[in-house]
Amino acid sequence: MSTVVEAVNELLHFPEFLLSSSRPNDGHHHHHHRGGAAAVTVPADILDTAMEYIFYMDVPGLSKSDIQVTVEDENTLVIKSNGKRKREDGEEEGCKYIRLERRPPQKLMRKFRLPENCNTSAITAKCENGVLTVVVEKLPPPPPKTKTVEVKIS
Repeated sequence: MSTVVEAVNELLHFPEFLLSSSRPNDGHHHHHHRGGAAAVTVPADILDTAMEYIFYMDVPGLSKSDIQVTVEDENTLVIKSNGKRKREDGEEEGCKYIRLERRPPQKLMRKFRLPENCNTSAITAKCENGVLTVVVEKLPPPPPKTKTVEVKIS
């Protein structure tokens, strides 16, 4: 991690565990994987509430069936897409596209290390109006540990 990013994280008190293993410089930062295919790192907003962590990502042109949300290694949230978009059914009898300028979405991949207080079996995701929202519930805090100390009289 660069010293500038470390300084900003220190100033803003970002929890290290919610920092993603793939950080965007902008909305079109590419990562090359085995096989040479590039994946776009989509910027994410993360909201920490009393009961849950909420991740917001812009994914225009993708539907819920195009996006996979999984948990790896018990505490790594993985959000990915194959980057394919179906063309509208404009190919009717005697019709054809004369120009195709809209680029299909790129492959996307983001990984986030989740903190220990996450309930990884209570994760929900929805994709609505081009925004993916992933909600990770928090586990209830453990009860406070009390210890009775015997007072000895000397």
